[in-house]
Amino acid sequence: MRCFVFIALWWLAGCGLYAQSEQLAKNFFDQGEYKKALSIYEKLYKENPSNSIYFNGVVSTNQQLENFKEAEELLVAKMNNSANNPAILVELGHNYQLQNNDDRATRFYDEALQSIEGRPNYAYSIARTFEQYSLLDYAVKAYERAMEMNADRNYNLQLAKIYGEQGKIEEMFSNYLDLIENDMKFYGLANREFNNYISEDPNAEPNIIFRKLLLKRLQEDPQLLYNEMLSWLFVQQKEYSKAFAQERAIYKRGDKNLQGILNLAILARDSKDFEAARQIVEYAIEESPSRAFNLQARHFLISLKLETASAKELPGIEQEFNALLAEYGKNPETLNLQIDYANFFAYRLDQKDKAIELLKNTSDLPLSSYGKAQVKMALADILVIQEKFNEALIYYSQIQNLVKNDGMAQDARFKVAKTSYYKGDFKWAKTQLDILKSSTSQLIANDAMELSLLISDNSLEDTTQTALRKYARADLLAYQKKNEEAITQLDSIIFYHKGEKIEDEALYTQAKLFEREKNYQKAENNYLEIINSFGQDILADNAHYFLAELYANQLAEPEKAKDLYEQIIFNFADSIYFVEARKKYRILRGDTIE
Repeated sequence: MRCFVFIALWWLAGCGLYAQSEQLAKNFFDQGEYKKALSIYEKLYKENPSNSIYFNGVVSTNQQLENFKEAEELLVAKMNNSANNPAILVELGHNYQLQNNDDRATRFYDEALQSIEGRPNYAYSIARTFEQYSLLDYAVKAYERAMEMNADRNYNLQLAKIYGEQGKIEEMFSNYLDLIENDMKFYGLANREFNNYISEDPNAEPNIIFRKLLLKRLQEDPQLLYNEMLSWLFVQQKEYSKAFAQERAIYKRGDKNLQGILNLAILARDSKDFEAARQIVEYAIEESPSRAFNLQARHFLISLKLETASAKELPGIEQEFNALLAEYGKNPETLNLQIDYANFFAYRLDQKDKAIELLKNTSDLPLSSYGKAQVKMALADILVIQEKFNEALIYYSQIQNLVKNDGMAQDARFKVAKTSYYKGDFKWAKTQLDILKSSTSQLIANDAMELSLLISDNSLEDTTQTALRKYARADLLAYQKKNEEAITQLDSIIFYHKGEKIEDEALYTQAKLFEREKNYQKAENNYLEIINSFGQDILADNAHYFLAELYANQLAEPEKAKDLYEQIIFNFADSIYFVEARKKYRILRGDTIE
């Protein structure tokens, strides 16, 4: 037993020494100290002649030292001692290419390709060796020849990746489609690759190529897969009516499941294409045989109408709420509908007392803990708008006890902090916010950190917290949708507290309110003031990004937008807007997104 333990320890120690030596050799190689690297690799290879890493290290360092004769002798000996592995022919060709002897290199490459016909099992290793030296055309030939010889071999994934590197977009798309057509487990991988090339622009070359390819395949072989991919493409392009045509075909020819159509309506709604969303959900309602689905779809249609409803259309929407509640009843099944009905009174008809009465009646139903928490959240939110802060705080606290392990509990805790902030109890607000910095919800954690920093930054130099109180009041007015009053309150901060830490926050919040009011020129002025006067502060990247968005989407000045996106890329690499800024910069520049 002791002997066995000793041998095991000796073997492990030896492995550790080899690993250290290999790492040392690699470090010397990476630093260009090839003689030192060669000395170590030769010693390792001599002691472990079957180790391919050590062998490749000896060959590569000899090539870097232009010891091409020695490298060739090693490769020939290796080929003779390894059942004549034809992948080494590629290595020999590369050795001649390094000597600028392209004719001799080509002969070896062609011989490697030819060897596939007699030894097809080596096709993959030959192709991978070609790829290692960026000989992509040869790698493609190797994979294609192997597939021609044996239809059971599938190298579509490898070929698709190479075609992508070569910029052969159509071939790449085609191979990925072949791949998922043969095995749907590759759908996710292929879809991620499609995402690297497809953009929102339907006139972008990759989009056009992909659309034509899918339409051609659909015509030749009407598989649902191609309808699904066309729907996905149209969604990326935000062409929801076109996507709907594909989803309708899938529904009629598939398993008659309407959920995909309803999901598309939600995507259209989220992208503000309310007309397309309405058409899609109306179709779903007509087709739905399910009572539960019908309720869900009709409820969604009401919420859609509210997105664009004018004041004179509100009575009609109230009638639709009443008709749906009369049909389905006031019970746990219609809980979300009842909450939205109360919110309709609170936020659209400005009848907050009526809304509270409706919610209190709903809370008497036999609801689950989660359902009770939903009602209390809606109640508390309305009470905050009414500035009944203490009553709202009671409800938010009750939610935390009802759904302790749910994200709603953390949301309620954040609202406790925000409500305390509105009422000027900054110390208690900050205590709650500091707990929420470690929230499992990244959004809540970020919001908590921002508000905590706002409170602490503006409490140090102003112990009376006068400016902070004004700012909290402006924040509450904005929450109450009293935008003009909030803008006026922020004007007071900008004028009377100029030079204080709160100034850039006030400028930024006011800019967002100007955007809500479609006063884009004033919003632009505020963002520019932040960039010029607070260019090194925490809101600088926000100002750059949202001013860029303003130029790109509202003010029709794409060159100015491109310049601002570029500044984020070079000056704000740690910004949360970095990825989006880079993507939008490249779109404006006309790049293919990869």
